[in-house]
Amino acid sequence: MSDVVFNAEQKAKLNHLFNEGIAVMTEIETLQGGLSDTIKAIAEEMQIKPSVLKKAVRTAYKSKFTDEKHDYELLETILETVGKTW
Repeated sequence: MSDVVFNAEQKAKLNHLFNEGIAVMTEIETLQGGLSDTIKAIAEEMQIKPSVLKKAVRTAYKSKFTDEKHDYELLETILETVGKTW
């Protein structure tokens, strides 16, 4: 065990941090679950794989379409090179 001893003010700050942190993480988990359910419902309705729709949302959020497009084009080139584009 560490020899660190926290004073009353530090202990209060740590307690506040943990209470707030746990509340935020719980809210994030709840929101992610709701988003996942929404994605699944819309994907089913539109006959799209949920993973594709989720990736599209994530890509839009991160503004990484250009990177994703480049990666896909490279993947396509590699598969074409080895004759595996069936």
